[in-house]
Amino acid sequence: MGMPITTKGQVTIPKPMRDHMGLAPGSRVEFVLDAEGQVILQKAGTLTESRFARARRSASRRNSLTTEEIMKLTRGEEWGEAPVDAG
Repeated sequence: MGMPITTKGQVTIPKPMRDHMGLAPGSRVEFVLDAEGQVILQKAGTLTESRFARARRSASRRNSLTTEEIMKLTRGEEWGEAPVDAG
């Protein structure tokens, strides 16, 4: 079913869709383009986050190590120990 666009650029969202999405007067919606160029209408604030973005956010909250501390761990160094010269 096609919906007309008004001169103001407004479109009526059919009631069954509003009910399904939990939209009430004053609700906000977002229009999102997916990877294939399809437009997705969703309730504002419900953006789907990629698994990579979730992993980055989760890791940044869980892990407050500095870059230097991470490098020491990857080299097998203790926290207060200076790097051993192999020469």
